[in-house]
Amino acid sequence: MKHVFIINPAAGKGKPACELKPKIEKYCAENSLDSIIHVTSAAYEAIDFVRNLAKTGDHTRFYACGGDGTLFEVVNGAFGYPNAEVAVIPLGSGNDFIRLFGTKAQFLDIDAQVNGTETELDVIRCGDIIAINQCSMGFDAEINAKQASLKKLPFIKGESAYVAAMLYCFFKKLNNIFTITIDDGEPFTQNTLFCVAGNSRWYGGGFKAAPLAIPDDDLLDFIIVKKNMNRFKLLGLVNQYKAGQHLSWDFTNFVRGKKMCIHCDEIAAINCDGEKRSGHDATFEIVEKGIKFVIPANSSYFEDKAAGKLNA
Repeated sequence: MKHVFIINPAAGKGKPACELKPKIEKYCAENSLDSIIHVTSAAYEAIDFVRNLAKTGDHTRFYACGGDGTLFEVVNGAFGYPNAEVAVIPLGSGNDFIRLFGTKAQFLDIDAQVNGTETELDVIRCGDIIAINQCSMGFDAEINAKQASLKKLPFIKGESAYVAAMLYCFFKKLNNIFTITIDDGEPFTQNTLFCVAGNSRWYGGGFKAAPLAIPDDDLLDFIIVKKNMNRFKLLGLVNQYKAGQHLSWDFTNFVRGKKMCIHCDEIAAINCDGEKRSGHDATFEIVEKGIKFVIPANSSYFEDKAAGKLNA
């Protein structure tokens, strides 16, 4: 098997990537790995790099060495190629997707990644984009769009950028008239705070938006929160939302399904694994067993899953 390490030099403000590269070189030399280290030179460049290698048909494990954005690029490059596996060495400040599978320290262990076990996970298709974690429209997608600009500031990192963006959108982006259709159900129109299609649980640097999502159950978790509260009540609910307690709200609609279609007469932000898009319409649809993902050898994910701990 070939091991390809995709390093984002800007992840974590640059220092973690500089420290990681010599560690990878040393490990690969000591263990005689068939390996490539590729340092990305521009945003989205990794998608084509991964795709071109995957096209060769060689059994290849691609390591996304960066944040959730780097994982997004590697996933979109590897998608559609059964010979490609995706692993993560987290260098970002959020690293939301890996939270379900283990700690950051476990994923930073190069040996545990090289000797990890691949498992098939579902992904989400949104147009020509593949998301492995979550897609959304509404208040949270508007936050994501604002967060992207705030994260460029040197004194703001993952979670603090999310909170700052949330405060901005709290005054500017609360009302969204959406027409929503889930699977073959009847469309309904309402003033919607946000809609989330969750394949896994966390986003935004630690917000548990889809607290029961399992990324290999062949279903997406659709969480639709109706806008029927004023700003002051909403502000008091933020901590509950972050902790994943919002499914019990009487204005939350929680449904599991395969596809959610959203229409808005106004141009609205669309979030796909932190990548910002905009438009009148979005469709979030599951692709069952769409990617092979590597669980580190030191993770207890498989044991926890067998014991039912992930269902709590």
